[in-house]
Amino acid sequence: MTSARRTTAHRRVRAARKPVVAGLAATAALVGAWYATAGAATSTATSTAAPLTVTTTSVSLSAKFPYLSAGYNNMREWTRTSTAVAPNGSLRVAWPASDGIHVTPLTAAGKRSGADTVVGGAKEVGGLVAHNDGFALLTRVADTNKWHDTAAAIIRYTNGKQTFRTKLTSTATHDTSPVLDGQLTWNGSKYGAYFVVHGAGGFADGHYGDKLSYVSAKGAKLSGGWSWGCSHNEGIALHAEKTGAFASVCFDDWRSGLFVSTGIAAPDDAPVVQREQCWAGYCGGTFPGRTGDLVRSAGGRYATAFASRGAASAKKNPDDSSGRGWTVTPRTSTHQVAVAFMKNRNSGPGKAIYLTSAKGTEVVDVHLAPYGKNRLLLSWESLKNAKCKAGTCTGTFTGTHLRLIDWNGKFQSADKVVQARITSDVAVSADGTLTWAYVPVTPSYATALNGASPTSKTLRIARLTP
Repeated sequence: MTSARRTTAHRRVRAARKPVVAGLAATAALVGAWYATAGAATSTATSTAAPLTVTTTSVSLSAKFPYLSAGYNNMREWTRTSTAVAPNGSLRVAWPASDGIHVTPLTAAGKRSGADTVVGGAKEVGGLVAHNDGFALLTRVADTNKWHDTAAAIIRYTNGKQTFRTKLTSTATHDTSPVLDGQLTWNGSKYGAYFVVHGAGGFADGHYGDKLSYVSAKGAKLSGGWSWGCSHNEGIALHAEKTGAFASVCFDDWRSGLFVSTGIAAPDDAPVVQREQCWAGYCGGTFPGRTGDLVRSAGGRYATAFASRGAASAKKNPDDSSGRGWTVTPRTSTHQVAVAFMKNRNSGPGKAIYLTSAKGTEVVDVHLAPYGKNRLLLSWESLKNAKCKAGTCTGTFTGTHLRLIDWNGKFQSADKVVQARITSDVAVSADGTLTWAYVPVTPSYATALNGASPTSKTLRIARLTP
């Protein structure tokens, strides 16, 4: 377990977490970043595969979904939804409304198959696992603590009824969770929940870190994980493993970069994926809702994609007496699409591979998913004429991009701009079909979100089959 930062001067403070409409807490690490064209920085397409064809269906919602949230400097970001597939092929989609988190059941074809389950009192979609008889949700619920924050919780529903509600933060453990930026995974016998925590007493009082908790199929807390990992976590990804610690990565603003943190609580010597200027909103956006994902190959390798400005230089901060702080000078003024590969769940990767390079443009909402046996689907949103200041950017939206890459980071298809936004978690079915939910609106990133979010009573369910 790492030590909490001892200084009282936080780069991420409670006041910096902008309120989200409809009672949702803002995700802490938005980069509201934008990018325009897919410059092939590594190679051209080498595959003659059929074009990427996304099909969609429409699902009417039983309540209004506030589909935008206010991030750093109130910049616009998508409100997270989560799509998950059950072993029998059925789907669930979780999305927030004023009366709680709605979980909508869908057929394998993406059509509504029943009424929503409404999880009352829940305030954020932090992750979703679909089961044949229901689902498990990582969310936030009311709590009593010194900061008046919410608590992280896993809530399980079976056949329409709540079967357990396990809080993962408490006064006893000196922590709260005012925002999750989280991920929930399941390996067939236990859940892994990885999320942001706020110290409420003890050595980490007032600081922000992250926590990895394991919970049994019946809701009992299990050993393993950690109580304090990445300090001021700016992004989280988690992959379930059949045995041992679940694979994880985190963006850490104190040590300024993206790190492998599996089973070792992100100590100071954690393997570095990429050094980044991560304070404020400068990292490429939070995993997994707004940038990046962690994907495992059949052979046990891992890939992660993220929005990156790289590092022209990276050195220890001489003003940090702990010796753990880093100062990173970005290589580029705008974020580009980067991908890194790891040989196993504990190793650092080789040099990050940059797949775009257009000047004056920036990327946001980077996503990665397995595509067939040996390729990966890469997606990002793009803006042009980006103007960036204090960690946030404005610009003109120019499209959602899809592109295939192989496990060496080489392009395997041409760049394709599609109407189906990938704005949150993607479900991977047994036959390789990718499914996700989005609101059918054209994004606007020209101005900050001031006031209430617009709402929608429709979701589009997108499907892409290799």
